Amino acid sequence: MVKPIGWLGLLVVAALASPASAQLLPRPFALERVNRQIKGQVLDFTNNHGKDQRFYSASLDQKRDVYVYLPPGYDPAKRYAMGIYLHGFLSDEQSFLDELVRPIDDAIACGKLPPMILVAPDGSAHGRAFLASYGTFFCNTKLGKFEDYIVCDVYDWAMKTFSCRPEPEAHFLLGVSMGGHGAFSKTIKHPDKFRIALGVLPPLNMLYTSCRDRYMDNFDPCCWKQRTEPGRSWEIVGQFYGFMIITQGHLIHPMYGKKNPEALELMRQDNPFDLLDSRDVKPGQFEFFVAYVGKDDFNLDAQAESFLYRAKQKCLPVTVRYLPNRHHGRSSARRFLPDVIVWLNEKLCKFQPE
Repeated sequence: MVKPIGWLGLLVVAALASPASAQLLPRPFALERVNRQIKGQVLDFTNNHGKDQRFYSASLDQKRDVYVYLPPGYDPAKRYAMGIYLHGFLSDEQSFLDELVRPIDDAIACGKLPPMILVAPDGSAHGRAFLASYGTFFCNTKLGKFEDYIVCDVYDWAMKTFSCRPEPEAHFLLGVSMGGHGAFSKTIKHPDKFRIALGVLPPLNMLYTSCRDRYMDNFDPCCWKQRTEPGRSWEIVGQFYGFMIITQGHLIHPMYGKKNPEALELMRQDNPFDLLDSRDVKPGQFEFFVAYVGKDDFNLDAQAESFLYRAKQKCLPVTVRYLPNRHHGRSSARRFLPDVIVWLNEKLCKFQPE
């Protein structure tokens, strides 16, 4: 059984663990308000606004909330670049409305981004962001087939329903916090569908530890290693104000079980660091963008730096943005958004609607 960390601890994690806090109350007019403020349009395939219009996922065997953004002047006779937004831990698809739609729409309207289609599915464990929910990391685990949900159900539905360009080079995954893990792992594992991965505050090496077997140590190229076990249940992976902690057990056990001898290998199959080698990623095969902070409350800076270290050894180009004095949270993610837009425009500018 996963040990509770208490409601106060959960509230802190909700505030810090992802760039958008969990939404606990219904917001029936939120979408209408957003659509009045933007030049494009967000289509509702959710149960958030008074009518159940959810998308059915065969992989999860249940209905799921999905938002779809269509750019200004969307013409179904033309084909557009397409991206899927993967939200953070203790969040859901509503973070797309809160954090991303307006700046992306503004950038497209001003010509700073090519017109594109953006899909924002709900990847929470229970179909709603709760303070006491678990993180799925968009992987196929005991919590459900969340990788198949994204790369089969959501991707195929979007390609069939909307006018998307067919080239994988015109498709991207953009993930924040937990979603950054999903963006990189799914892109590397499915190059036939995606060639661009962007991670903001992403966990890119879930098996990182120092040579002293301390997860919270800073990355040191002379003193680090990959785990030979999934992780000790009591080991701290997040700490706030020196007394509120998150342990490996809170993250790993819901996905893989408490005493699963296959857990380590299953984690490797989805760990972005390990995928660089197991999938033999080549220079020029993908476009990677990583944005991280130096005072990450989950030590994701060490994860990112170990990933970047291995990428450099393999001569893989990665665009990096780094804020040394920032913490893991919404305000830090917002600080990176202008860089995300500039970089994404460089990669997608050749994929104008046609």
